[in-house]
Amino acid sequence: MEIRETSLPDAKLIVPRVFPDERGFFAETFRENVLAEAGIHDTWVQDNHSRSSYGVVRGLHFQIGKGAAKLVRCGRGHIWDVIVDLRKGSPTYGKWQGFDLTDENMHVLYVPVGFAHGFCVMSDVADVLYKQTNYYSGEVERGIAYNDREVAVAWPLAPELILVSDRDASAPSLHDIAEQLVFNETSVNG
Repeated sequence: MEIRETSLPDAKLIVPRVFPDERGFFAETFRENVLAEAGIHDTWVQDNHSRSSYGVVRGLHFQIGKGAAKLVRCGRGHIWDVIVDLRKGSPTYGKWQGFDLTDENMHVLYVPVGFAHGFCVMSDVADVLYKQTNYYSGEVERGIAYNDREVAVAWPLAPELILVSDRDASAPSLHDIAEQLVFNETSVNG
């Protein structure tokens, strides 16, 4: 595995080695000791799997309180995955970066505590698989608007092609919830 730095401090792109042959392929997508060598010492407690159709945008989600880090990959199809730094005091607070995650490139995105996460489906269907460091709880699950004008994520689809849930469509702006955020630059890696 190759661990690549991103433009947002502490977030990392993990590029597995893929071994294709006439039968298909084999790839190791998670290896605790390799992540630890890269400074990722999280304990993973829950695996999730979502399936979405073309144009679906999910996010931008995060957890308050202890927060949750994620390891995100696309097991089927193609997503454009986005993270936003929500850590007060970070030089990249409110900044975002997008990544192409596909079943072909097999890239895995490490999303640290203190980041919002979302994605846009670019293929007919996409299966997104991710590990997280905290159990899902509706009590601490939050989001910011996928179309927040100040964050200004440049989603790769025209607005009329984007499908979002009612919850995501009515999410507040980062500015409106900034005072409620407790993340800081030391929130990473628990």
